[in-house]
Amino acid sequence: MRRIGASVAALVLAGAGWGAATTAAGAAPAAATHATACPTGWGSGTKGGAASGAVPLEDIRTGRHDCFDRMVFDVPGGGSGIGFYVGYVDRLRQTATGQYIPVGGGAVLDVHIGAPSYDPASGAATYPGRAGRPLPGVNLAGYRTFKDTRFAGSFEGETQIGLGVRARLPFRVVQLPGRLVVDVAHNWTGSR
Repeated sequence: MRRIGASVAALVLAGAGWGAATTAAGAAPAAATHATACPTGWGSGTKGGAASGAVPLEDIRTGRHDCFDRMVFDVPGGGSGIGFYVGYVDRLRQTATGQYIPVGGGAVLDVHIGAPSYDPASGAATYPGRAGRPLPGVNLAGYRTFKDTRFAGSFEGETQIGLGVRARLPFRVVQLPGRLVVDVAHNWTGSR
């Protein structure tokens, strides 16, 4: 019985690459390889969700991740039911006027968020975007997927943004308390 217990213990240590017996025999511990698989299945079709009120947009920020680039819309007090409509378009056209707004990149995401860039009660700006201009404070240098941003305006309680991306790639929209998140994948294959 002791022999079986000792054999099992030796096999466990050898299999894990631990212990003096493994290194004394000259075998190097196995190198750990962790291939991160990126999420797939998001698709590139239009996505939308119902609005739950007219709480103002306060900030737009971006971030880089291993598998995707991220844009975050901060709507404090907006809960987790912020309305949105996000889809690829051939050309960005401002909702209120139909005016064409050029956006750089191989493809353009037209992002509508159910939050005005102004306080509905006072009319005072809560987000400093200017129609046709890049988003203030957003620097896309070093991003793999995001190439350009344009503020298209705010009309009837909704803010419109043009997001230029490298190509028509899969994306997702995630609602979190007080935030709406748009992630655009780096590729279609799910590899990093």
